[in-house]
Amino acid sequence: MVFKVFLFLILVVPAVMAGTPRKPIDVPFQKNYNPTWAADHIKYIDGGKQATLSLDKSTGTGFQSKGTYLFGHFSMQIKMVPGDSAGTVTAFYLSSQNSEHDEIDFEFLGNRSGQPYILQTNVFSGGKGDREQRIYLWFDPTKDYHSYSVLWNMRQIVFFVDDVPIRVFKNSKDLGVRYPFNQPMKIYSSLWNADDWATRGGIEKTDWSKAPFVAAYKGFHIDGCEASAPYSLCPTLGRRWWDQKEFDDLDGLQWRKLKWVRSKYTIYNYCSDRVRYPKLSPECSRDRDI
Repeated sequence: MVFKVFLFLILVVPAVMAGTPRKPIDVPFQKNYNPTWAADHIKYIDGGKQATLSLDKSTGTGFQSKGTYLFGHFSMQIKMVPGDSAGTVTAFYLSSQNSEHDEIDFEFLGNRSGQPYILQTNVFSGGKGDREQRIYLWFDPTKDYHSYSVLWNMRQIVFFVDDVPIRVFKNSKDLGVRYPFNQPMKIYSSLWNADDWATRGGIEKTDWSKAPFVAAYKGFHIDGCEASAPYSLCPTLGRRWWDQKEFDDLDGLQWRKLKWVRSKYTIYNYCSDRVRYPKLSPECSRDRDI
C-alpha cells in the first residue's frame, strides 16, 4: 500500500523524462545460457522458458551466459527461495575474468522464516570492490517473479528492481575512480551456501532439514553488445537504445524513486560508513549517495 501511494504521488508531479529501459523479450534458457556447475541441480520447465536452481547439502549450482558483453541491459526474473532461507545466497551478476576484474553484483541474502530478504549490491572496477549497499525490498520476493536488471553504458551503471532504480554508479574517471569500460563480462547466476557470512554475519546457519532450497527463474533475454575478444571495445556508442542520450542520467521521477528507496529501505551504504571508510569515496557525491 505504501508503495502504491508513493507511486501516485511521484507520478502526478511533472518531470522531464529520461529513458525507460525496454521490456525484455522472453526467450528460453538454452538460447543465451549454459550450466556452469552441478547441472543436475538445474531443472527446466516448459522447454526452458523457466528454470529452477536447487541447493542441498552436497552442492549448489549456477549458470553463465554463452556470450561475453561490453555494455547493455541485462535482466532476469527471479522468485527467491521461500521459507527458511537463512545461510543461502542467490546471486545475479556480471563479471570479467582477470586479476583486476570488473563486476556488477546483485546478491540476495536469505533469512529465517518471517524475516525479510536483504539485497546487497556491489561494483568492482579494476579489481577494487568494497562498495556494498544493502536494502530491504518493499515486497516479498518469494511470492512471485520480479525483474532485477542492470543498465550499463559509458556514462552510468543503474541497478533496477522492476522499474525502480535502487542504485546508480556514475562514470567518475575524472575523479580518479576506475569505471568498467574495457573489460567484457559474462552474466552469471548461482544459488549457494554462504552461512559463514550471509545471514546476520554468519550467526544464523543453514538449516539443512529444510533442503532442497529452490529459486525459480524466467526471462533469459540479453540485450548487450557482444565482445568475444578480451579488452575489445564495443563500436556501438549511440547506436543501441541503452546508449542514447536519454540514458546518460536518471530523470527527476527516477531520482525520486531512488531517494525513496534510500530513505525507506536502505540498511547499509558504504558511502556513509565513516568507521570502515574514514575518507569519503569520490564517487559518492556524484552518485548522490550522501
